[in-house]
Amino acid sequence: MNYVVYILYSEKLNKYYVGQTQNLEERVRKHNQGGAKFTSTGKPWLLIKSITVESRREAIQLERKIKKRGIQRYLNEN
Repeated sequence: MNYVVYILYSEKLNKYYVGQTQNLEERVRKHNQGGAKFTSTGKPWLLIKSITVESRREAIQLERKIKKRGIQRYLNEN
């Protein structure tokens, strides 16, 4: 089953957020409705990038890689 690693951006906070999910549209909607603690203050969140991978394991690995490198640096390099 496919997973999606996604990067959101909040103009209000000038911050990025990275996460992973199986249902991208639903997850972004939940972020913008205040359904996630970290993202509740930054609404609206804009989808900047999404990467589809084949497994949750791959999604977790990619999410960690992006966080370790820094989201903005990852975006600049990719």
